[in-house]
Amino acid sequence: MVQQEQVLPRAVDGAIPVQRGLAANGATRGAGTGGGSGARLRVDARRNLESVLRAAREVFGELGYGAPMEEVARRAGVGVGTVYRRFPSKEVLVRRIASEEVVWLTQQAREAISVQAGGAGAWEALASFLARAASSGAGRLLPPETFRQAEALVRVPVQRTPSADEAVADDVVAGTPASDEEYGADADPARLLELLSELVESAREAGELRAAVTVSDVVLVLTAAVPQHTSSDGSASGRLLQLLLDGLRG
Repeated sequence: MVQQEQVLPRAVDGAIPVQRGLAANGATRGAGTGGGSGARLRVDARRNLESVLRAAREVFGELGYGAPMEEVARRAGVGVGTVYRRFPSKEVLVRRIASEEVVWLTQQAREAISVQAGGAGAWEALASFLARAASSGAGRLLPPETFRQAEALVRVPVQRTPSADEAVADDVVAGTPASDEEYGADADPARLLELLSELVESAREAGELRAAVTVSDVVLVLTAAVPQHTSSDGSASGRLLQLLLDGLRG
């Protein structure tokens, strides 16, 4: 049996959630090609966008999606007008950040299921997913309604009817469509929750998860975070995650 400590990555307490999307995908490469002031303006605009997205992850990760746009602008080092030129409303910025995080978490959950299918233990697959998600800060940026969706999914019988599935899928945070034009169906939190349910059920059937643990409990673990500046070496985050995993394990 794999010891839990072996699947826990080192995280820095209060660290900025991992940058995804534009900067992480290398979209800035080649942005400065071509001469003249036009190319420079494009580079400056892209740099400002990266700064805004990075600051938004930091602010929303710390303060939640209720944080003001002015704080995002302040941490990005730009005027609030610059933020609104790229994102005409706060809802648009929240949708961008939340969609990227849901897509990444969905990919991680799918990978965990593949690893389990390849022979890894059910608990190892679930714990590894939770460790990666917690260390990245992605769980703190889930759409606000994800926990309510998870609770609704728990109430749906195991043998779900199409109408029940539709009810869960429709219960999506306002402004986060089930099929996002840029990110596709993986931007729908309902898909992530279905994959998490599969991981939870596998661990429970293997006797490695407490019988009462549900997918909504897993979402709580994803969103858990230690206070900012608790420690600089990530030890507090590691201890918190270890305590939470101990509480889940059967």
